[in-house]
Amino acid sequence: MSEKRKTIPSLVKDPKLIEKRREQIIEAAVHLFINKGFHKTTTREIARASGFSIGTLYEYIESKEDVLYLVCDAIHAEMETRLREAINFNGTGLKILKLAIRSFFRVMDQMSDRVLLIYQESKSLPKETLRYVLGREEEIAQIFVEILQKGIADGSLRLDEKHVKLMADNIMVLGEMWVFRRWALHKHYTLEEYTEKQITLLLREISVSD
Repeated sequence: MSEKRKTIPSLVKDPKLIEKRREQIIEAAVHLFINKGFHKTTTREIARASGFSIGTLYEYIESKEDVLYLVCDAIHAEMETRLREAINFNGTGLKILKLAIRSFFRVMDQMSDRVLLIYQESKSLPKETLRYVLGREEEIAQIFVEILQKGIADGSLRLDEKHVKLMADNIMVLGEMWVFRRWALHKHYTLEEYTEKQITLLLREISVSD
């Protein structure tokens, strides 16, 4: 990705301690941001929920925007890790694609509150940092690009190369729709029903044989 990961200065020199404390900050901030929103949450509340003083908090971050960035980056990292762990890259592109879509939709369901948090609050980040956060989502979409390209190469998927990125983005949007429209979709579908219907609709367009 073109945008570099932001380096957040710390007064603490021990990398392991920095990682541990920032994990505490992230977990505390996630719950506060989900329940109160970014703007209504104070750094003092984040410090208290993290288990240390406001002075200690500022040894690990410089601003509340730093905390939001850490939260967004951690959520994207967890999404990508869960998705990659669930995918077995053995088999045809078609087989892997079905597995990946099911895994992605399940991850979106499990992390729905955190996904919503990114889309609702990331606009408060500085422009350069926001570009990086949005680029992390592109890295997740790239997983589907790779799977689609594998399917084209092995003959199990039928798709013009110029439409591969569009199809990968389409899959991302369908997973996000389960989060953004869940209040409506849950009235008519279980996650499994929604997933299988979307897979069927997608494969009508691109599968050579099911």
